[in-house]
Amino acid sequence: MADELTPETPEEEQPQKTHKQRKNGLYPGVSDELAENMRTGWADTELHGLEPIAQAAHTAARRAALSERFPGERLVIPAGRLKTRSNDTEYPFRASTEYAYLTGDQTENGVLVLEPTGATGHTATIYLLPRSDRENGEFWLSGQGELWVGRRHSLAEAEQLLGIPAKDVRELAEALTEAEGPVRNVRGHDAVIEAALTDKVTKERDEELRVYLSEARAVKDAFEIGELQKAVDSTVRGFEDVVRVLDKAEATSERYIEGTFFLRARVEGNDVGYGSICAAGAHACTLHWVRNDGAVRSGDLLLLDAGVETHSLYTADVTRTLPISGTYTDIQRKIYDAVYESQEAGIAAVKPGAKFRDFHDASQHVLAEKLVEWGLLEGPVERVLELGLQRRWTLHGTGHMLGMDVHDCAAARTEAYVEGTLEPGMCLTVEPGLYFQADDLTVPEEYRGIGVRIEDDILVTEDGNRNLSAGLPRTSTDVEAWMARLKG
Repeated sequence: MADELTPETPEEEQPQKTHKQRKNGLYPGVSDELAENMRTGWADTELHGLEPIAQAAHTAARRAALSERFPGERLVIPAGRLKTRSNDTEYPFRASTEYAYLTGDQTENGVLVLEPTGATGHTATIYLLPRSDRENGEFWLSGQGELWVGRRHSLAEAEQLLGIPAKDVRELAEALTEAEGPVRNVRGHDAVIEAALTDKVTKERDEELRVYLSEARAVKDAFEIGELQKAVDSTVRGFEDVVRVLDKAEATSERYIEGTFFLRARVEGNDVGYGSICAAGAHACTLHWVRNDGAVRSGDLLLLDAGVETHSLYTADVTRTLPISGTYTDIQRKIYDAVYESQEAGIAAVKPGAKFRDFHDASQHVLAEKLVEWGLLEGPVERVLELGLQRRWTLHGTGHMLGMDVHDCAAARTEAYVEGTLEPGMCLTVEPGLYFQADDLTVPEEYRGIGVRIEDDILVTEDGNRNLSAGLPRTSTDVEAWMARLKG
């Protein structure tokens, strides 16, 4: 990694004519002659005639709905800023969901502002960092300059791509400081913007904006459904990749599985949508096992919970529990088939007009029946469910909304989400599980250390539902046949 001149302050806050050097850089400074040389001799690379991004019409409709909901108020939605990982290295940037949902843009420091045009209506402006400045040397001296991290779009290019008038974000904070009238801001992403608005906003009003934008994402439009299917299709291929290399994982660790799936996510998408859970053996009983440093052994199960995130930031969320040897043992099959039966009941309950809770209740009822049947709980089943006794082994809810966030719509009101009603266009996961911890003395020894979860991404349709991840087998016999075919 190159190590020379990197500013210690964000580029939009730097003086226009100076760029600080790294403390221990090898060059003591920049001569006037070199500075002059670097200013000239560069071709014009401005891009013209750009086509709008695929979701431009959809983001425009989303902004129009937002405008209608908050008439007469200034609305500020930041993308966020780079976060330091260590010293002078940053985490990969991921724009805030609210910003990307409304603009389609994913660049750091961006801010969408909707200025009220009166009692109704707004004018939208996107504030961005412009192309690196060649006059003051920022393009080659700044650690975020063009020659260090790549070319940014010019403001004119951004306007063509996004369909939104664009301005220099370095002028925004001062303008917001002087602005008058009611303002709402999506908090938690940009401290500079929040500081500029500190005396103009309230926590309650800002929370209303965040809640609205969370609930607005519940019903997906045609573009979003296509992106979710794309994410799932890539995820299916990622699961196939893993099965093909299970012998290599056995020779190394769960990290081989993680790396294999990550390769598919980076080649076909933007990233993984969340930390991949590659849990072999008893690790499958830890719901969010992301250390992925354990042994992979024939005879054990592998619980793989992973999802590809598309370039537009929509993520899949799929889980399969696979026999590493290719064949389930009798007790593994017994537990797996119970979870499958539970998932079938849950998926059948997903339909327009149903309560969001219905699929959870249907799945949990089946699992409670199994636990009573196996003698692990004393019935009747209704008593078990009323007291929640099955939760010792089922642990979590049976699903959640899915979209740009893996747990999408998380800020929505309870009455609109968990207590709400399913509508066509909603996408959710159905993911029951049974987890028998290795140290659980209340179950027979043969159960201990077995964890099973089956998760699919389900789209609510006009007449029922569609399993977006149906490309992956679910029954125990189909899983075994699929694995045998992939292993050749």
